Amino acid sequence: MTGSMIALLVILLIFLIMLLASAIKILPEYQRIVVFRLGRLLGIKGPGLVFIIPIVDQIIKIDLRERVRDVPKQRVVTKDNVTIDVDAVVYFRIIDPDKAVVQVQRYDAATDLLAQTTLRDVLGEVDLDYLLANREELNKKIQTILDSGTDQWGIKVTRVTIRDVVLPEQMVRALAKQAEAERERRSRIIMAEGEYQASQKMAEAAKLYEKAPAAMRLRELQTLAEIAREKNLIVVPAGEMGTGTVAGLTQAFMKKKK
Repeated sequence: MTGSMIALLVILLIFLIMLLASAIKILPEYQRIVVFRLGRLLGIKGPGLVFIIPIVDQIIKIDLRERVRDVPKQRVVTKDNVTIDVDAVVYFRIIDPDKAVVQVQRYDAATDLLAQTTLRDVLGEVDLDYLLANREELNKKIQTILDSGTDQWGIKVTRVTIRDVVLPEQMVRALAKQAEAERERRSRIIMAEGEYQASQKMAEAAKLYEKAPAAMRLRELQTLAEIAREKNLIVVPAGEMGTGTVAGLTQAFMKKKK
């Protein structure tokens, strides 16, 4: 066997090894390949060990794991004509790989653009107050519309989250004033309710004292004692208290002064 024949066999062997290596694919659990044979869709293969025909078969790998796409900040005009900037996050995954390859050219870019359009359309139909108070409901609505639109591409939108709402500076000041006015209103209502309850209790106490004058007198004496204990004052009560009582209070005060 000549040297040229040996070299040819070596080259042929190397070619066969490379051909065999390209014919064998090992796919992880989260990955699939869409196989086209001579331009026609053959099907989906994977996971595990997969054999293809080199040169004849063309493959496209698809990752089935959930993906996160950041929707760029969008300028939105709400129903009450307030201009805001809103951005969101979209979570989706591919559930039908052949549709994701055959039905749309770039499924990720198509999903991004559809998310931007849907975000502007949905938020443009609501007032600013509703948007700020009902984000969770709007998230679900956007997710439902997106999921319906991407179903034909074999894509499942699992979650949508409105991440940030940027308001104009004058609107921020207006909302701050509104919140302050609301707090003031609640404070006055609480104070009024407290006064109302206190007046009710005082009215009930007056009725009890009216029925029991002795209790009223004891309460008066208790009040005088509290005043004498807290303040350096001489209190001379009117009514039935006699001179001896007044003199006693005066002597008590003088002793306290000393």
